[in-house]
Amino acid sequence: MILCLSLVVAMLPFASACAPKSQPAKVLKVGMMNPTTGPAAEKGSVMTHANLDAIKYVNDELGGVGGYLIEPLPLDSRYDATQAVTIVKRFMDEGCLLFTTASSKEMSAAMESANREGFPGIACFSSPVLYRPPMHIYGQTPDYGDDALAFANFYMKNIWKGQGKPKFALHLLNNPTGYGARDAFRARADELGIEIVSTDEHAATTISEMESLTRIKEKQPDVLFISSTPAPTAVIIKNAKDLGMYPGVTIGCAHASFTKKLIDLAGADVVEGVYGAFPTVLWGEDVPGMAKMTEYCQKLHSDDYENMDYITSWAQSLIVAKILELAVGDAGYDVLSKGDMAAWRDVEAQGIQKLKGYDVGGLQGPVSYTAGDNRLTKYNRVYRIVDGKIADPSEWVEAPLIKYEDFEWFGK
Repeated sequence: MILCLSLVVAMLPFASACAPKSQPAKVLKVGMMNPTTGPAAEKGSVMTHANLDAIKYVNDELGGVGGYLIEPLPLDSRYDATQAVTIVKRFMDEGCLLFTTASSKEMSAAMESANREGFPGIACFSSPVLYRPPMHIYGQTPDYGDDALAFANFYMKNIWKGQGKPKFALHLLNNPTGYGARDAFRARADELGIEIVSTDEHAATTISEMESLTRIKEKQPDVLFISSTPAPTAVIIKNAKDLGMYPGVTIGCAHASFTKKLIDLAGADVVEGVYGAFPTVLWGEDVPGMAKMTEYCQKLHSDDYENMDYITSWAQSLIVAKILELAVGDAGYDVLSKGDMAAWRDVEAQGIQKLKGYDVGGLQGPVSYTAGDNRLTKYNRVYRIVDGKIADPSEWVEAPLIKYEDFEWFGK
């Protein structure tokens, strides 16, 4: 008996070695960078939830893409440029096929190394400096310059009733979120027939802009245009109200701040009547993709319901899935699984650049690549806050291509 047991024990290593080993899952890796902590966490946490909820939907209900699951690598940028540079290197080192960011600030820090290596990236919210001239970085939605021009055109057609040129005062976040709007007004103010009477900057951590707004008030502007994130935008609008500027002046916002979080932070009574550009539909609109997104949001992250940042990042993940579907169908899994430069080239050439009229369930404008224009969606709406809700959507407006690199001041 003892001899038999000894033989069994002796044979175990051999049997283990001969037993079939489980194969690693075949996955397609994607890096996802969002500021889940830090001064823009009110946006980044919601956007992370939506990115991952949509990937879960694609994997669990659609079986992934081309039969392969998407494996996200979500990392927190803390809205810090140094952190973003470190993260994009990690994405490349870990075999990600492409990467996404929530913000233009993250992408502006990551883009140098990404462009140098040919590693494709998609910014949910973008600024012209990210892709003018076009390289390997793409904008999911119209950029902050497009926002500025969409609002200015809307204002001239629907609000302005005075004589001569209306006076615009700009209050801009001191990074690409603000600079994109600044550059658009530089390029097109004369053509629009508006006068820029002041340009002020603020930090993401600002707690008071009374001094800057006091100076702005002396200019007697017709419009205060803010391109920023929700927290500082709330500060600016509250200060404008305290100074008696608002109501009175028309306030317009670029899309980074124009979401439910702005209303929550500033108070519904403070932001009543404020306008903003945004590149998606409203919650509850009758479009094909609304029901599934709503189901996942309410099931997994109910606090994010009615926050339009959730819509943008849910759509971003669906766009990523479509890109991978196109690329794996053309290049094959064996090529993409390496996650190297050759794989990145195929994802860009056979995935991103093959996007033609992809309908993201009607949640935003159609997604297409056009040579020389790295904005994947060109359509914006202008909304207004009414009774504590973002409402009154305008028609969809297509943003024209502006070759900012042709202006000698661009990027300086």
